[in-house]
Amino acid sequence: MTPAFYVTTPIYYVNDVPHIGHAYTTLAADVLARYYRQREFRVHFQTGTDEHGQKMQRAAAERGISPLELADRNSASFQELWRRMNIRYDDFIRTTEPRHEQGVAALYRQMAAQGDIYLGEYEDWYCVPDETFYTELQLKDGKCPMCRRPVEKIKEESYFFRMSKYQERLLRHLNEHPEFVQPESRRREIMSFAASGLRDLSISRISFTWGIPAPDNPSHVIYVWLDALANYITALGYPDLEADRFQTFWPAAVHLIGKDILRHHAVYWPCFLMSVGLPLPKTIFAHGWWTHEGEKMSKSLGNFVDPLQMIERYGLDQFRFFLLREVPFGLDGDFSEDALRRRINSDLANDLGNLLSRTAGMVTKYLDGYLPAPGPLEKLDQELREAGEETLARVDQAFALYDFHQALDLIWTLVNKTNKYVDSSAPWTLAKDPGKKDRLGTVLFCAAETLRLIALLIAPFMPAAAGKMRDQLGLPDPSGQIPWSEACRWGALPPGTRMHKGPALFPRLEEK
Repeated sequence: MTPAFYVTTPIYYVNDVPHIGHAYTTLAADVLARYYRQREFRVHFQTGTDEHGQKMQRAAAERGISPLELADRNSASFQELWRRMNIRYDDFIRTTEPRHEQGVAALYRQMAAQGDIYLGEYEDWYCVPDETFYTELQLKDGKCPMCRRPVEKIKEESYFFRMSKYQERLLRHLNEHPEFVQPESRRREIMSFAASGLRDLSISRISFTWGIPAPDNPSHVIYVWLDALANYITALGYPDLEADRFQTFWPAAVHLIGKDILRHHAVYWPCFLMSVGLPLPKTIFAHGWWTHEGEKMSKSLGNFVDPLQMIERYGLDQFRFFLLREVPFGLDGDFSEDALRRRINSDLANDLGNLLSRTAGMVTKYLDGYLPAPGPLEKLDQELREAGEETLARVDQAFALYDFHQALDLIWTLVNKTNKYVDSSAPWTLAKDPGKKDRLGTVLFCAAETLRLIALLIAPFMPAAAGKMRDQLGLPDPSGQIPWSEACRWGALPPGTRMHKGPALFPRLEEK
């Protein structure tokens, strides 16, 4: 049976336009989806927009438009950015869609049927931007502990979810499934939070109206986090548990999120799922934040990185590569255009681009563009072959750990080994001796075959660049691709393949 892989991003709040943080999470999900599609998994990649809540109602009022008008406008800006970034999602869900609203109402009813929802009164400090309540002790200098913005004291009637009921069960799951929250530092953070005691959670509001009405009491709207988190199952057809999508893809392989929303995903969400008897996602992976030139990005500083501007200035695949190459996924990183330029010139232009250019150039010059069948492999050739096969296996292990940085590091180790192989084998010297023509053909075949494997490995990260590599290698469009097991086999490059030298894969940039 074909294995399934379900990857999600958070659904992004649409009170403003997308920025690099949104791009980072969605790119990581796209790379995972592309990799597992390549490996012939049944893949479902979901993203979307979160469109309800007090923050949205206020933002729309400030602009003099309705919340839905603002949601339509900003949701479209996310979809446009994903188009420009070559993001191939399978579903884009909006929380204002009927399929979602009906699913949330069904989830609420089912939680209530379990005796997990009751009416009470809530009084605590509320952060509107984060849509999150905090106790007096959790505040930092009287402000939100996450975003450091002012909080408001709110007292109102509210429905509550009996989250305290699931504390021990959640702790047991965290202990028994160390892969559930990653990286490990985030798992320890959630373990500590849950062990300190889970309070029942307020899951409705009466102070605003822009949201999904609570079943049987429409004067309340459902708390935006219960609404938003439910998207991971409503888009699969919930509450129809027999729906093909739900049967195939739930539980999710991984929810990719930013570390600022870890508690909502690793505490609230599993407790909701436990309440209604659904299996938990396999992994919740919380990545770090980007700073810009050493400073935290903020509206007041005006230093948010605009992904569209970076793509326009440096190229799409270059931007995609940099985001996942520069910093280990899970850690904070600093965005610098100088660092981006250095990566383009060093890793992309010098290492990979030059390797492709000189290999294609020598095949064209010395072999009339046609790759012969290789002769017996010598020690250097065999070492390159083993390096290629080992890289494929180790990159697969890195993907299983959501370690994009390590995957790219392994691929570039192979790129550099191939450059050294070409230098050591010196095909330009072999070409001077007619008696070495067979050896020349073997060396250039080995270099080209390793480039084919490299194109296969970089395709999830840089799909356009991988396509250009395949074109210069004389390989057909992979849309009717050969099976993964065949693509990974050393020697799959057909003898007689005609290569040609094309434009520079990654033009060098002038150093500033």
